[in-house]
Parts: sequence; structure tokens; C-alpha cells
Amino acid sequence: MSYELTDLRLFHAIAEAQSLSQGATALYLTASSASYRLKNLEHALGTPLFTRTARGMKLTPAGETLLIHVRALLSDIKRMNADIAFFSQGLKGSIRLWANSSSLNGFILPVINQFLLAHPGVNIDLVERPSTDIPGGVTAREADIGVLAGTAESERLRAVYYATDEMVIATALDHPLAGHAEIRFGAVLPFDFVCMSRSSSNYLFLLDMAKRAGGQLNVRLHTDGFDAVLRLVEDNVGIALVPLSVAEAMVDAAQIAAVRLLEPWARRELHLVTVAEPTPPLFVQSLVDFLLTDPRALSTR
Repeated sequence: MSYELTDLRLFHAIAEAQSLSQGATALYLTASSASYRLKNLEHALGTPLFTRTARGMKLTPAGETLLIHVRALLSDIKRMNADIAFFSQGLKGSIRLWANSSSLNGFILPVINQFLLAHPGVNIDLVERPSTDIPGGVTAREADIGVLAGTAESERLRAVYYATDEMVIATALDHPLAGHAEIRFGAVLPFDFVCMSRSSSNYLFLLDMAKRAGGQLNVRLHTDGFDAVLRLVEDNVGIALVPLSVAEAMVDAAQIAAVRLLEPWARRELHLVTVAEPTPPLFVQSLVDFLLTDPRALSTR
């Protein structure tokens, strides 16, 4: 069997959009030309790839299998182009990085500017996601790199120990909890909280831990960013569950207090994951190496 790359790109575009016309538009083809190419591809494969429904184009089982291979093929081509471009143009490309809130705010954001300044041809799409979503995103190649709490048990992923962080309760200096060196999580639930946005991985994790402890949260305010949360903690609006890596500057400056939690889940190993095969493009591997050799992350291992 032989296929044209344009036909495979078209198949991928239609599958992603679930629409023949939108897939055709993405490749600057007319709908009639796209339909002709799709029929030829299905004829070459000897099986239908889509069923036409009122809601659009739905993949058949054969189409779902082909999509896995086409995604890998197009990713390989992208990597090939980037690796060849390296020799003539220097490091160049676009990286999709998914990270949970702890790794994102505590380790990645404070240093990522150094990488970008050193590699002006590389762009990064940095997205916060819950740790549970990240292995699937990397496996599906929606992300090139993932950083999560815990690890990923999959033969399709390569997981490397990145850093260790600790979740603590941040309080105002005159808060009743500030005098405790350590405490059980259940004992802090009766107090008012200030939290990250409802969609943040930090808040979703806090909510889950509260439910497991059999308690409920009284959230005075949701806001974006740990900086805003910690300022509200400093003003004694409420307490917050935050990574120590994020709070330690204000703790060291005696602006807030940090109370350690006795629960095992409070100490979290962060892992960096990429696909096991194929080898990431040079520009992706360059960011992986940069993150793994960051002195702050190294100091926590």
C-alpha cells in the first residue's frame, strides 16, 4: 500500500474537527477535493474510516486505529523537520508543556525565562493541568512534556524523577495555627480558606483531600495565582494549602507562617514524563535537560 502524505494529513484534520468541510479548510482544499481524496484513501485501505452522522464525521474502529498511527507519523515528521532545521537554523520549534500547579509555580516558572532567552527560536505553550490528566495528554501527544505529582506507570512513557515538594498550610503570623510546627490535615478544615481558582489543579487537589478527610471547605475567596493567595493569607483572610516551594520566600521573610502536615501525601515527588518512543526532537530534549539540571530542582532530590 502507498499513501500520499496530504491524504493522511487530511484524514487527521477531519478526525480532529469531526467535519469534512472543516478538515478540508484546514488544508486549504475544497470540500469536493477533500471528499475525493478521502474516498481514495478508504479504497486503498479497503475499509471505511468514517461514518457520516447528523453530528458530523465519526471514526470507525479502523479509523480510530489509523488515527493513532497517523498522529505518531505526523509527530515524527515534525520532529524530523525540527532536527534537520537545527543544523541550518539553530534550535527551533514549539513545545507543549503540561504541569501541575506545584511544579509549574514552584519550579518551572521561576526559571523558564532563562531557557527562552537562551533559545530565541523555541516557543513554549505552558498549561496547568491536574496531575491525573498529564500522562494521558503526553501519551496522546497533546503535550510534549509533562510534569506531575507522583509518577506514570506506562510502557509508552518515560518518567524521570524531577524534584520533591511539600504541601504546607500557609497562615498569617497571628493565626491560631501559626504556633504549630506540624498538624493533621483534618484539624485545619474548620478554619476559613483562601484558594486558587475552581479549575486549578491545586484547588481540585485540596477539595479531594478534604472529602477524603470527611470534611468540608469554607472558602472565603477564589483567586488566580499563588501570589494573590499568599497576600490574602498574610492579611489573615484565611489559610491556604500551598507548595512550600511557592511559600518559602514569604516564610523566610517572616511575612507568613508555614505549618507542616503529617499526612504522607503532603510530601510529593514530582516526575517529568515524555513519550518512551520515539526520541523527542532536539529542542524538546533541550528543555527536558534544562529542567532536570535546574539547581533548585536538583537541591530537592
